[in-house]
Amino acid sequence: MAAVVNELVEKKEIAPRMSKARARSKKPSCEGCYFRCNLLCALELDEPCATFRPDSPEGLRPPRQLRFHFRQPGRTTTAWAFPDAREQAALHA
Repeated sequence: MAAVVNELVEKKEIAPRMSKARARSKKPSCEGCYFRCNLLCALELDEPCATFRPDSPEGLRPPRQLRFHFRQPGRTTTAWAFPDAREQAALHA
């Protein structure tokens, strides 16, 4: 019983730390945009636009995309099938 209570207390202590770490992350701004740093931006906005890309030493990188995972192929045969008409007639004859 005490082990379960200790685990619950530890989980509660860890959760707020994770949210604080995320809150400390740097918000995007026009000063950190690739286009603004390379004098390619023609917009005069107070906030980052939809085309914001972070500036990095490697240059312009495409935004990260989700990975596509293929499903395993399904069954090609049924596990059980009804008997055809001849088999049914043989069973009831």
